[in-house]
Formats: sequence, structure tokens, C-alpha cells
Amino acid sequence: MNDPVLPTDNRLLAALPEEVQQRLFPHLRPVSLALGEVLYESGDTLRNVYFPTNCIVSLLYVMENGSSAEISVVGNEGIVGVSLFLGGFSTPSRAVVQGAGSAFVLRSQILKDEFNLHGQLHNLMLRYTQSLITQMAQTAVCNRHHSIDQQLCRWLLMSIDRLPDNHLTMTQELIASMLGVRREGVTEAAGRLQKLGVIHYKRGDITVLDRPRLEELCCECYEVVRRETDRLLPYFHSPSDE
Repeated sequence: MNDPVLPTDNRLLAALPEEVQQRLFPHLRPVSLALGEVLYESGDTLRNVYFPTNCIVSLLYVMENGSSAEISVVGNEGIVGVSLFLGGFSTPSRAVVQGAGSAFVLRSQILKDEFNLHGQLHNLMLRYTQSLITQMAQTAVCNRHHSIDQQLCRWLLMSIDRLPDNHLTMTQELIASMLGVRREGVTEAAGRLQKLGVIHYKRGDITVLDRPRLEELCCECYEVVRRETDRLLPYFHSPSDE
């Protein structure tokens, strides 16, 4: 039997002072999120925010022709729905579940009320947002200047940092959609990593076998984002910090 999921399994919620937790936790509702589930579409009014615990949510920018690319990834270090407390009620991105699992849902108004107290949650949310902006900017640079192999390495590292182990369930089609590249490119890149013994990939299941080697093959973008995240969010540590 799996252990029950707790609000403190989300590192952002766990980092809040006890008095803030006492105000928010009674309003949190646990949910199970399926692979590929869309939490909101571009332009939707954000009525809820999500705190992932053992799932991963990708924020995608969708073009008019339906093509898309991932601009950031959110796991147990953060929150899905930052545009709410930045002054907007909607966002131009789509939020889709990249890795199935659990999360906690909170009504938007409750979060806004706590945020407007200008206390610890206010400060923590702004620091998290800055780390998210860094991730978005570095992702844009990576997608423009680095190879598909390097992009896939970065994506894998950022994903497993937010999971309890080195295993992901992900189709090549979905990875291609996240990276904004052709499926054939992902197939070839994953095949090269598998031949090197870095990953094992079969029928949508990916296991990272050699993380140090994966970091060596990655571009500098992962390390840039990791360092900034650790600076802004000292509660979030990837396995490479240990």
C-alpha cells in the first residue's frame, strides 16, 4: 500500500511557516492527475491553483496552427498558476500533466487573500516566480541554440529532479510536443542515449541509468537553472547537490 500524500510533500508548502500552513492546509484538496491531462488551456480563467507532490506539469505555449513547445516544468518544488498572484486571472500557456501522480488543489481566492497579506507566502511565491522566469528564459535559449540531444538531456534531468526516482512514463510523441521538435528527432536522440547506456527506453517507459553521464552530455542550460533555483529556493535540492 502506498503511503498517503501529504501537503508537505510539496516543497513550497512545506517551506511555509506553521501559521501560514494552518490557514491554508484545511482548504487543500488532494487530486490524482493522469498523464496528458490538461489543467487549463490558454486564456482560461484560473479558478484553482495546483501544488504537485509526485507529478510533473508542463507549461506549453501553443501556436495558432496547434504546434506547441514547453516553456517550463513544475513539480514538487512549486505551484501551477503563478499568473493569478501576478495580477492576471488567465495565462497564454496550456498546463498539461507530463508525469502522472498527485497534487493538491487550492481555490484561487484563498491563495490571493493569503498573498495579499504580504507575509511569508508573498515573499516565497515571488522568489519561486523569479526561478520560473529563469527556467523559461533558459529554455528559450536552449531550444534556439542547442541540439535535440542536449535538449533531451536537459529535459530528462529537470524531470527526474522532480520525481521520487529515475523513472518516467512518457511517449515519444509527448516528448516531441514538449520540446517542439519532430518525433523522429526524439527517437534518434533517445536511441543514442540508450546505446551509451545512459537511459533505458521501452514503450513509453524511460529509466535514467547513469545520471552523471547524462549531466556531462547536457548543455549548460540545466546547470544555470539549477543554480538559480537553489539560490532562490533553498528548500529545493536536486540529487546532484547531494
